[in-house]
Amino acid sequence: MSNPLLSIVIPTRDRHHLLPRAVKSALEQTLEDLEVIVVDDASAQPVQLPEHPQLRVIRLSASRGGAGARNVGTEAARGQWIAYLDDDDRLLPHMATVSLEALNQTALPAPLGVISGIDVVNDQGGAIGTRLPPPVRPRGAHFSLEELEPGKSYNTKQTLVVEREVICQIGGWDETFRSRVHSELFLRLNSACSIIGLPLVTYQLYDHEGARVSCNPTLRQESFQHLVNKHRALFNAHPKMFADFVYNHAQKSYHLSQRRVAFSSLCWAMQIDPLHTLSRIASPLWRRLHEYSLSKA
Repeated sequence: MSNPLLSIVIPTRDRHHLLPRAVKSALEQTLEDLEVIVVDDASAQPVQLPEHPQLRVIRLSASRGGAGARNVGTEAARGQWIAYLDDDDRLLPHMATVSLEALNQTALPAPLGVISGIDVVNDQGGAIGTRLPPPVRPRGAHFSLEELEPGKSYNTKQTLVVEREVICQIGGWDETFRSRVHSELFLRLNSACSIIGLPLVTYQLYDHEGARVSCNPTLRQESFQHLVNKHRALFNAHPKMFADFVYNHAQKSYHLSQRRVAFSSLCWAMQIDPLHTLSRIASPLWRRLHEYSLSKA
């Protein structure tokens, strides 16, 4: 296929049992004018998939990580628009169609990207949570550092559809990151293009017990510090959201049994924005006290 409208890039490494589901969901989009590019990031056993006229597999002889594999797929893509799918997740059939329709119908000036909602599902496919993105972040905004509308989430970045040329113009994915690659990309992306958020679910993120880069405590800590250091000026310009970011890191570190990291991050959040951080600490405490008082009534 030459010059399809959309390229869907799927980076993968040693997930042969999960990859076919992701590939199938990409090939079964209601939009027909697309290609799917699987980038095998030096898996121990090469990826083997049934041949399909819209499918290409690129095997790397040495691992470049998730960001590097996405860059390889971006360079190989022939579509005007590009999307990225994690190998352990699944697209809903209408994802490509509704995303491109939104891009065609908006009055916002180019360049543009679009994101949509995510259902978090268990191994059986049952929904255990839904995330919907903010409605719009205009060009020049700083995605995830702008204050968030009630009921919305910044954690739908996997649904991005954007012109391939825009990704190339901002330098692609930063291969010095092994975790938080989406968070880092979006801080640069939103400076270059407006991002539209659609209030509908197009993506299923599987909450499974297999290995995830995002749950690796060492990589999370390294990438957290690297992200702050690289974009320090942006973080400092948004103290409330900076404090939120550090507080959320403290919570996740605590759940990953990194108690010392959690405590130091909590102290850091207090230094950045004391009142806001105290309000976040107090909110669940007051809720528990209220529930306790009701149980005793």
